[in-house]
Amino acid sequence: METRLDRYEGAKERKISQLKALIKESNSIVFLGGAGVSTESGIPDFRSGEGIFNQSSGLSFRPVDIISHSFFMEHPEEFYDFYRRKLCYPEAKPNKAHKALVRLEKQGKLKATITQNIDNLHQMAGSKTTIELHGSVFRNFCISCGEKFDINYILSSEGIPTCKKCGGIVRPDVVLYEEHLEHENIDNAVNAIKKADLLIIGGTSLTVYPAATFAQFLPHDRVVIINKSSTYLDLQAMLTIHDSIGFVLDQAIPKRVPAKTANKTKSKSDSTAKPASTSKPKTASTAAKTSSKSSSKPKNTKTESDSKKKGKKSTDGDSNDT
Repeated sequence: METRLDRYEGAKERKISQLKALIKESNSIVFLGGAGVSTESGIPDFRSGEGIFNQSSGLSFRPVDIISHSFFMEHPEEFYDFYRRKLCYPEAKPNKAHKALVRLEKQGKLKATITQNIDNLHQMAGSKTTIELHGSVFRNFCISCGEKFDINYILSSEGIPTCKKCGGIVRPDVVLYEEHLEHENIDNAVNAIKKADLLIIGGTSLTVYPAATFAQFLPHDRVVIINKSSTYLDLQAMLTIHDSIGFVLDQAIPKRVPAKTANKTKSKSDSTAKPASTSKPKTASTAAKTSSKSSSKPKNTKTESDSKKKGKKSTDGDSNDT
């Protein structure tokens, strides 16, 4: 959705030129993205008019209820029926937004890519500093013994996928409703933003928490919003562009990386972000205790009963409309 100001001739071009200038003068950039980054790869978002939450689930349950921890535990067969049809897109490819961010990372300017998406497209594009707040459909584990499985194992199975080692239920390593986000990922994201000299927020209307609050950790007002719909930060941001995230980033980020810059980037090992944790969510009680102390990576749960104790967290990657 464009603003009236964006409709004036040359307005978008001037804004993209401003973004180019901001990127050029910045050396520690962080990108925070939602489902709008992936819609241009053919993956639907959640809350738009044609989003997953507004589509028929094909079952007698609402999509928003199906992707919850309690539904997974009580109706695993229906969960996987929906999950395979609506949340897995193994054929999707990185788009201009993903590729532009990788170029920025190779230039040594992008220190962290924080994503609420679960599609692995940033990594497919070549990102080395991705923080996956909500996990990934490409990782799966047995809730009984912890054995790991890839996405093809889930998609090729019928009904409830079970562990070939112990027979336990295999679940996706994604954050469902009623579960907590991994504390290490939150800490890495917040620490990266605290050190950033520019925060670019794209493909999200900032309504899913806690990611919606991350901008508050920025020690200045150098925030850029790129999203088709409005966000609560639009009027506070240094620059707001209501347009395609892929188009804007592709235009604003140089296509070629100077050899000297690339060599300097390769020699730097002090990246702000750490790779996303692949461990499973904490229990509600553990999460509550940990939040008041220092964050540490939880140990993998070993039994199905442990899985039932998990606390609350949100799985939906943000979007143009989230």
